[in-house]
Amino acid sequence: MGRATQKAASADDALLASVMCPIIPTLDCRRCDFHAHITPLRISHVTDALFESTIKSLPLLGRGKVRDIYAVGDDKLLIVTSDRLSAFDVVLPDPIPGKGQLLTQLACFWFEKLAAVVPNQMTGIDPETVVAADERAQVHGRALVVKRLRPLPIEAVVRGYLIGSGWKDYQASGGVCGIPLPPGLRLASRLPEPIFTPATKAALGDHDENVSFERAQADCARTLADILPASGRSGADIATQARDVAIALYTAAAAHAAARGIIIADTKFEFGLDATGTLHLIDEVLTPDSSRFWPADAYREGSNPPSYDKQYIRDYLETLPWNKQAPGPALPLAVIAGTHARYVEALQRLTGDKPVE
Repeated sequence: MGRATQKAASADDALLASVMCPIIPTLDCRRCDFHAHITPLRISHVTDALFESTIKSLPLLGRGKVRDIYAVGDDKLLIVTSDRLSAFDVVLPDPIPGKGQLLTQLACFWFEKLAAVVPNQMTGIDPETVVAADERAQVHGRALVVKRLRPLPIEAVVRGYLIGSGWKDYQASGGVCGIPLPPGLRLASRLPEPIFTPATKAALGDHDENVSFERAQADCARTLADILPASGRSGADIATQARDVAIALYTAAAAHAAARGIIIADTKFEFGLDATGTLHLIDEVLTPDSSRFWPADAYREGSNPPSYDKQYIRDYLETLPWNKQAPGPALPLAVIAGTHARYVEALQRLTGDKPVE
């Protein structure tokens, strides 16, 4: 390794340590092919970073882009939020140490704050009580024991501002997902009112697809056909309720965030049904992984605002010669540290609390 490269490595290590210490005490590094930065070989090898959980005392049901799901009896689930990071629907090779705890802490805040709007998945059971003693460190601060519910086959996306794929759609069609919008809107314009733009739930590695509300209704009717008759409700009823509840959740959360200097540009909710057909809020809620958070004091219509969310990662990845297919590229330490810092700031500004150790 040359002297210049050693200096770059030292600078990256110092930056990471200043933001994340004592989370990362050591690093195993390699050279990045894209920008000649020094990047971690596998941060999951580092103390306190969890790339993938290994709970043996419970049956593993599946792994998503970020979460590992285990069965707790017949009626509950253990959801472990790892430090994995996905972008453009691809899981990147390097996790963000401590990210799982940050997401869980923020999601718990929102579940409690928005409980009056709709029932949610929470049970109040301590995750450390449902795993073996030697597995408790894997769930500490990053896991939830939740009700086992039937997920709706759609992601309930609510947009309050014109950004991302919505902006591209508007430029091409004058609307977003078939919803007409006034002419003359600009990048990052605030919409006249929040809009509901459902999307499919893509399989791991595939890309989510925006769909019409009519398609969302049909998908709910088809996928939930075995449980809807007992509830006396139709797929159209369920999709309509999900739309109305999602907009109500977004409106309440946006008002709270605005009072703390954060704009929630858009977000994604997920819902599930219990045996009686009652709609519940599930999965994660209003985190930097599922939302666009903008600092209000830096917002300017017509420009892409800075953010406290994954857009920081997306912007970096857009500079690389990567086709947005797996495998994803390794991340420089500076990008890992910057992502962690943004997630921490989002948590502190929205909740008023520091990250829980």
